[in-house]
Amino acid sequence: MTEHGAAPDLMLELQGVQGGYGPSRVLHGLDLTVAKGEVAVILGANGAGKTTTLRAICSMIRTEGTIRLDGEDISGWRTQAVARAGVAHVPQGRGTFIDLTVEENLRLGAISRKGDLGPDLDRWYGVFPRLAERKDQAAGSMSGGEQQMLAIARALMARPRLLLLDEPSLGLAPLVTRELFERLGQINREEGLTMLVVEQNASLALQIGHRGYVLETGRIVTSGSAEQLAADADVRKAYLGF
Repeated sequence: MTEHGAAPDLMLELQGVQGGYGPSRVLHGLDLTVAKGEVAVILGANGAGKTTTLRAICSMIRTEGTIRLDGEDISGWRTQAVARAGVAHVPQGRGTFIDLTVEENLRLGAISRKGDLGPDLDRWYGVFPRLAERKDQAAGSMSGGEQQMLAIARALMARPRLLLLDEPSLGLAPLVTRELFERLGQINREEGLTMLVVEQNASLALQIGHRGYVLETGRIVTSGSAEQLAADADVRKAYLGF
């Protein structure tokens, strides 16, 4: 994401981050960076600390160490303040408001904003046309893939600087998963939106990613460009299935 060997312009930087739940420590000194406009991918087995990393960034758990957003230290901020600073988090399980319509869900995503939401609605209806077709339909009546697209579009309505995605393909059919990642790649290319993606489908995630990190028991054991990780025999064997 930089030219001529220049230092990257970082959107996110974690230095020595530790954290967990109660007395149980899950993260053990994470050092991680995501450059502006980059898609970074976190890979790892269940229980490696991937979801906990995203929760640490959002101040959903207590942490030690330093977390910077666009150069500003946000360590210890309240979750609401992190969100207002431009971090949008799409958690596992989507979390749509099932009794509200698609458009009501989208408008809730922009609840902290003022002004006309029409251009934003038009933009994301264009990227996710099935949401436009179902804008007056209750979210809970849609398929899992459609609800995942709604959860992402709702997060985008806040106009975030950083989008965190936790297992976006979880429970989705392969064709739906591929379409979803194509949309995420499109958003990154067209909007320049910085993303940090936790994903079990390593092959698809690395296809849209620029950088990757492999976590094991709360520690980063391997990192590099997406191309490097995709070509790494150990990573391929453990996470790509070949």
